[in-house]
Amino acid sequence: MNWRNVAFDWNQARAFWVTAEEGSYSAAARALGTAQPTVGRQVAALEEALGVALFERVGRGIALTAAGLDLLEHVRAMGDAAARVSLTAAGQAMALEGVVCITASEVIAAHLLPPIIARVRAAHPGIEIEIVASNAAQDLRQREADIAVRNFRPRDPELIARKVHDSGARLYAAPAYLERLGGVRAPEDLARAEIFGFDRTTMMVDGLKALGVPVTAASFPIVTSNHLVQWELAKQGLGICVMMEEIGEREPRVRRVLDALPPLPVPVWLVTHKEVETSRRIRVVFDLLAEGFLAVRDEMAALAASRA
Repeated sequence: MNWRNVAFDWNQARAFWVTAEEGSYSAAARALGTAQPTVGRQVAALEEALGVALFERVGRGIALTAAGLDLLEHVRAMGDAAARVSLTAAGQAMALEGVVCITASEVIAAHLLPPIIARVRAAHPGIEIEIVASNAAQDLRQREADIAVRNFRPRDPELIARKVHDSGARLYAAPAYLERLGGVRAPEDLARAEIFGFDRTTMMVDGLKALGVPVTAASFPIVTSNHLVQWELAKQGLGICVMMEEIGEREPRVRRVLDALPPLPVPVWLVTHKEVETSRRIRVVFDLLAEGFLAVRDEMAALAASRA
């Protein structure tokens, strides 16, 4: 290795990388939490150190030069390596204190996580918890979260996954809304129902049709990607919401629609990065989350047995 050939600063390379990804110096500054002139100076210093122009002015914006495009691929690899260094270092931390970031869907974060987080805080007050409530999958490899609660098994070999629950989602609505429909006794009665959708794709239509519910695109006059908003709309009698049984069965303001209708499968996976699995605080939170979701599973099994 010829160390003299390494003639630039990583902070400068990072400023170039983020600027290229974000599309402007101002957006890069916001992403990095610094000032726009600082980012510009770092990129200029990198250009001087390497002896190449990385960006060129295009109207009021900037664009990568040919040299910048060539360099970007290598800097991305450096960024991935830096993220792995951070992950490995975090994995060596054995103290039961510090921050653990958990990401989960909106309804899981709002309805199922609170009692589990209470247990974590009671047992380990030195552990601080950050919760990212989002229906979008956060990137664990880029440290957007330490632990994810997901409804699918990840394919990334760098991730560790444990299935903790096989939940189901059913249709729920306020009794007053069901009365306005004239009663729902068979799937065919839902042909005139209004059901909340997440988007305008055919995913919900296809899923419900597979259960024998005769829905069309017109069955979804209200669309919102926020599941908590859908749930409030259902409780206030504006339509039917698809919701996990653990949440729907506990809400007194709604009723399950068509008991005989089979639930939509909702598997629950806990996911973390294999390089932080050795972090004691993350492992402890991971295990307590697993215990919490297993308790939810047992509670639902007991409820089903009492109804049988």
